[in-house]
Amino acid sequence: MTDYRETLHDNYGQFFKIETMLHEFRTEHQHLVIFENARMGRVMALDGAIQTTEADEFIYHEMLTHVPILAHGSARNILIIGGGDGGMLREVCRHDSVDRITMVEIDQAVVDMCKEYLPNHSSGAYDDPRVNLVIDDGMRFMANCTEKFDVIISDCPDPTGPGEVLFSEGFYQACHRCLTDEGIFVAQNGTPFLQIDEVKTTAKNIQELFADWHFYHAAVPTYIGGSMTFAWAAKNPQLRKQPLDILRQRFAGSGIVTRYYNADIHQAAFALPQYVLQAIGKPSND
Repeated sequence: MTDYRETLHDNYGQFFKIETMLHEFRTEHQHLVIFENARMGRVMALDGAIQTTEADEFIYHEMLTHVPILAHGSARNILIIGGGDGGMLREVCRHDSVDRITMVEIDQAVVDMCKEYLPNHSSGAYDDPRVNLVIDDGMRFMANCTEKFDVIISDCPDPTGPGEVLFSEGFYQACHRCLTDEGIFVAQNGTPFLQIDEVKTTAKNIQELFADWHFYHAAVPTYIGGSMTFAWAAKNPQLRKQPLDILRQRFAGSGIVTRYYNADIHQAAFALPQYVLQAIGKPSND
């Protein structure tokens, strides 16, 4: 038995005992590892950074899908950038009200390996007739896209390697252009205690583009450093301010059974610690 040590941070990290190494492969774009851990189940890492585990993936995937979709209230056309493990796609597919789902993943090997070694993440979602899987660079897809989406979810890795461009101003501009007037954009944005510069950069890049921008958060044990932030950007400022009774009604109406998300969590997740508010230049939880 050996250890897998994450290399995302230079002077702070975490390790996993490897019970069984299931797959190790250098794809066209990145180094992929999938192994078994007694506590977290099957674990996937890309280029030394832990991406997902079977034990806690539900927190991340539920919060990046149900928050924007239920805040919107009538989302029909959804775009996912990244998400090759299939977890985000699984959660979006649980919304019967959604008509069309486009998923753009740069690395076919990630999709294939996760279908084989992390089948519970996608749970058959790739076979849903509403899904159109596109193997392409996310930035290139957005630059050439003429379609309009109700919700865009950027399930991007950390801003290194092939994921770096998905944190650029040009990417956010393209997402803004491809959203409907009631459209919502959300994205993974790291753990602010250790990655506050990422949060500050995103805030700088989205605040001039969108009528409403903010961050929300959830505690995902796999992502060290405390709560993980998710960027929120919308053309309609009212969508972030949905009353609790409306959120509860929509959630109940969806018929979806979750393990983390509920309407109260949805509303509370937008309350940010003071150090994050100061970093992004917001005086209070507006």
